[in-house]
Amino acid sequence: MNQTSMTLPAAFPMRFNFAILAGLLLAMEPLVASSQPPDIPKIVREASWNELHSSGPPHYFRYRTSEQDPDGSNVKLVIQTRDGTVVRTINKGGQPLSAEANAVEIARLKNLLAHPEIQQKRHRSESQNSNREDELVRMLPDAFVYTYEGMVKGPNGPCYRLSSIPNPSFVPPDREGEVFHGMVGELWIDQSQLRIVKIDAHLISDVNFGWGVLGKLYRGGSILEENADVGEPNVHHWESTQLRLRLTGKILMIKSVDYSTTQVFTDFHPVPSDTTYQQAIQMLLDDPGTQ
Repeated sequence: MNQTSMTLPAAFPMRFNFAILAGLLLAMEPLVASSQPPDIPKIVREASWNELHSSGPPHYFRYRTSEQDPDGSNVKLVIQTRDGTVVRTINKGGQPLSAEANAVEIARLKNLLAHPEIQQKRHRSESQNSNREDELVRMLPDAFVYTYEGMVKGPNGPCYRLSSIPNPSFVPPDREGEVFHGMVGELWIDQSQLRIVKIDAHLISDVNFGWGVLGKLYRGGSILEENADVGEPNVHHWESTQLRLRLTGKILMIKSVDYSTTQVFTDFHPVPSDTTYQQAIQMLLDDPGTQ
């Protein structure tokens, strides 16, 4: 039987192959672009800057913190205000406060309400601690050498996962910065907002402060901090959601320090930005969850 065959123009196969290749390249373009290593120094520097320069008006929240340390566990309600935070303990050792302990807590809050100078002192202390934390965050871009390890899923979306080792060229500007010389770990940065999502650091060597005279942290310690955007839709606001410290050492070469604590922060709800500490105390006293 005669078979009729159709002969394609010689150029057709090559054109067809080029069309396929072009289509594949077009489809692969986003993958090729995403496989390129990002500019890590720039990302870390921008993330550090973003941590130190929040945009827009201040946002305050009320939340719950659960803490576990060698002395036991407790749960506290916390309200942020323009005058500093106000705290009420509602649970110890996994149990609600006894009537006696609750009465002591109420008396403490009422005393704080009657003596604003106590809150002012606390607020100054909080500001000083915050300033020290800011200085450490400011050092992050220069204190370590970072390596891109890929993308991971974070609480608010994809994150850059970076490993870090001490930068031998880094000269700490103060004693706090000396801790970075003995620390390795990971840094996660939210891809969209360029905010620090996680710091997971481990001490691989003893760290001396003031040539060891002022103090020392022993190798084997660790620091874990996790952060997330807890704001409402279209209103970004980042807060710590977990802090875990495992540190041992000495102060002034005499007093031993064994600092072990885990804090988890949950149930974030915004409060008005003009809330005073007195109003926050009243909220805590009136909260049905504390009765």
